[in-house]
Amino acid sequence: MKNRNKYFCFLLLFFLIVPFLSIEISKASEVSSNPDKNAYFGDLHVHTANSFDAYTFGTIISPEDAYSYALGKAITHPSGYQIQLTRPLDFFAVTDHGVFLGLAKEAADTDSKFSQYEVSEVLHNLNNPGNDGMFNIFFKRNGLFRKFARNIAIDLDRGIIDVSLVNEIKRSAWQDTIDAADNAYVPGTFTTFAGYEYTSGNAPDLSSKHRNVIFRDTNRLPAIPFSSLDSQDPEALWNWMNKLRAEGIESLAIPHNSNLSGGSMFMLTDFNGDKIDINYTQKRLANEPLVEITQVKGTSETHPLLSKNDEWANFEIEYLGGKKQGSYIRSAYLRGLSISEKGIPNPYKFGLIGSSDSHVGGGSDGEENYFSKVGLLDGTAELRGSIPFNPFYGTILKLVASGTIKKVDGNNYMAASPRLIKWSASGLAGVWAEQNTREAIYDAFRRKETFATSGPRIKVRFFAGYEIDNTKLNNPNLISELYQTAKAMGGTLIPEGEREPTFFIWAIADALGTPLQRAQIIKGWIENGEHKEKVYDVSCSDGLNVNPQTHRCPDNGARVNLNDCSNNKDLGAKELKTIWKDPEFKVNQEAFYYVRVLENPICRWSTWDAIRNDEKPRSDVPSTIQERAWSSPIWYAKK
Repeated sequence: MKNRNKYFCFLLLFFLIVPFLSIEISKASEVSSNPDKNAYFGDLHVHTANSFDAYTFGTIISPEDAYSYALGKAITHPSGYQIQLTRPLDFFAVTDHGVFLGLAKEAADTDSKFSQYEVSEVLHNLNNPGNDGMFNIFFKRNGLFRKFARNIAIDLDRGIIDVSLVNEIKRSAWQDTIDAADNAYVPGTFTTFAGYEYTSGNAPDLSSKHRNVIFRDTNRLPAIPFSSLDSQDPEALWNWMNKLRAEGIESLAIPHNSNLSGGSMFMLTDFNGDKIDINYTQKRLANEPLVEITQVKGTSETHPLLSKNDEWANFEIEYLGGKKQGSYIRSAYLRGLSISEKGIPNPYKFGLIGSSDSHVGGGSDGEENYFSKVGLLDGTAELRGSIPFNPFYGTILKLVASGTIKKVDGNNYMAASPRLIKWSASGLAGVWAEQNTREAIYDAFRRKETFATSGPRIKVRFFAGYEIDNTKLNNPNLISELYQTAKAMGGTLIPEGEREPTFFIWAIADALGTPLQRAQIIKGWIENGEHKEKVYDVSCSDGLNVNPQTHRCPDNGARVNLNDCSNNKDLGAKELKTIWKDPEFKVNQEAFYYVRVLENPICRWSTWDAIRNDEKPRSDVPSTIQERAWSSPIWYAKK
């Protein structure tokens, strides 16, 4: 009788659950598909209260709240005001730090077991109402996450903290992250990914070799993310990912902030100082098809000292010193060509995305509504250093905290963290995919058909092939033909005899943004053992033509009125489309090419802050910027 009841219950559950599973499967299969692919925009780098640093910055936003923000709903900034995107995103991932996942929030809760450890006392009731004043910000929160992380690591090493308790907290927080992603996923409308940040670097700042790990689906995931407590060596992370892949769990890792890596992100050696070999390259290529080129903590394309003939190289750079070679993406592409010349596969054939690295549950999507990233520490224009600091607090800080105030243009500005004024309202990840589903977008990541923007939703197409000519430029079937006969961004073009390739570039301005000024191709190659690079303007706005000697568009005259941030709405282009051939092409010369698209100038976020507060913009910070987009490269392989 008991067995009969069990069998009956099983059948009942089967017939209750299967219809719902069938509905979900049919929903995914019913999503319309475009073989010519659509452009989708997202953010793959967002922190919530489960990140130990974000929580100390005052963030109490949950992963569920973050997904609501990505869908266009307002959430509350730690400083008390509402923040909201101008329009929803297409895809999104919460990527809280795998190391110490959920521990700061648990330490603050005085009813939890973890809060009873001495290391937790400094966080007790940290984000309770009333703990957001200036004294709390400057003398309790500033640098708190580093101290907390360092002390946890020490206590774990000494056996003071129960490892099983820590793992239980991490498991719970990780499951919450996965559940939030699954609950928000709507195939065809909004795609979510389970992910986390692998935070590797030199203690206590943990600032050099970070990666975001993104899983293709949530069918079967590890119980706890691999973190820097397991190993500081990124190669150990790749070994873990390879092991999971062998078990059917697919993922990829996306390095970010290479500009702050001190040359360690794109080295000529591995973590232990050994020369890069085929084994290293295979692991890196299998696990890191993409790199984040832009985010709040600066843009990592290149540096003016590396690209001296690139007038646009000095864009939103945040640089802490150390080696520049190995810190920037263009130099990494060149290093990859050098490695390839030695007969070792190129480990640096990666595509590009942007993301925000927001630590308040979501990023700002424009210069005019920038709210930075570290919550209470930079949630106002005063604290960011874009307007003069409150004279009363400024006087106190001068007395008790030397170096926190900087005089510029006769005014006192916050300088407790001089980096804040250099941070950016950036960025977004773009993909070309057949449909808005996990499978399609993840596959786009893998084939590197991705692009990055500094914030605007600029769309960029880029192809190279041997059958492209000007007669097809406005052919409505051109994209379909290109997918059949050419290589899209992220691909490698194989030589065909002595034939010269042709490149197709198509950029479409953000419908709610600023018109485009120019489209460029950046080329890199090796010549007599030396790294070479060149910037070619290939399409100009306003009917202007590229100068064949300088390879530059004339100035289109677009300017910004710094009194109100208005600009010339009648200048610039809604789209730039062209076909281009490399005037210095050599059949036997390996090279990479990628597209960079520039908008007309607009006010930088710091200028917007100043104008809104009836102040003049600081003279030591650029007043305007040119927002931009970057395609993933196309590599040309020599014969």
